[in-house]
Amino acid sequence: KIGEEIKMSKGKKIVIWSIGVLFTIVVTSIVGEYFYLNNLFNKMVNVEISKTSIGITEEVEETLSKYSDTIINIALFGVDSGFDGIGRSDSIMIATIDTHNNKLKLTSIMRDSYVDIEGYGNDKINHAYAFGGPELAISTINRNFNLNIQDFISVNYGSFPRIIDKIGGIDIEVDEEELQYINEYIEDMNNFNVTNSPEILSTGVQHMDGTQAIAYCRIRYATGGDYNRTERHREVLSAIFNKVTQMSINQYPALLNEILPMIETSLKSDDILELGNEVIKMNISSIEQERFPLDGYCQGQMIGGIYYLVFDRQTAANQMRNYIFEDTKFW
Repeated sequence: KIGEEIKMSKGKKIVIWSIGVLFTIVVTSIVGEYFYLNNLFNKMVNVEISKTSIGITEEVEETLSKYSDTIINIALFGVDSGFDGIGRSDSIMIATIDTHNNKLKLTSIMRDSYVDIEGYGNDKINHAYAFGGPELAISTINRNFNLNIQDFISVNYGSFPRIIDKIGGIDIEVDEEELQYINEYIEDMNNFNVTNSPEILSTGVQHMDGTQAIAYCRIRYATGGDYNRTERHREVLSAIFNKVTQMSINQYPALLNEILPMIETSLKSDDILELGNEVIKMNISSIEQERFPLDGYCQGQMIGGIYYLVFDRQTAANQMRNYIFEDTKFW
């Protein structure tokens, strides 16, 4: 049983997040007229999800059914398969397409969140993926936060430097404290991946390659710890989204060819194309972001010698549902 943090080398403890959904949603909508689109989608690893095993109660289904035409939620998992081969979802997000409020949202769930995992008891939410793959991970989110998510996209951490390099890098602003940490992570990643990305030498907006961007996301011990780390995940994800939408249409086929084999998903090609069309019609220029449990409603606690983020689950569930479905602001 994974009841404690499994120690890995610094090179393997790479924080990852799932960006496949945003790439495919935006890009495939635009290249949808290409005759080889289905061949490209066939490069993805498709996983069947049992709709009866993902923790959606009748009450939740009935309550949220009124949003079925306006709110689409997809679970995003960034999976780190360590030396033991066990895939933990070290990054957990929910991508929301809100056609009523004309918004695209990213909701992060703290990976140390102390939740009930069916069949395994109380544990960290990121262990659900290791215990039962995406099906149990989705079920754990739905059961603990009273949601009705049915689909997912996951990407392994090793994909991201290649993806970011493929789009020509991204621009990220680095502050003084982040500068103190980022180069150690860059060095670790260079040693692990046998790359030679340069150090970041100054604060301000920096154009980062894939290795540098992932190193930026790995920063954990600066002010805010894991809380601010999830914000860096979303910041990088937003930068990727903005970069892709600015690319020439002629660049999309090669980009898709590179990205899609890295993606595991329950979505079919028709589903992705339909979602992409919705996003394009919304003409979205930015992504709204939030993280749960919220500050002030959770606390770190040692249980059995292991650190967990403890919170009132019903309160967190209500807040998350209000944010996703009612567009409630907490800032």
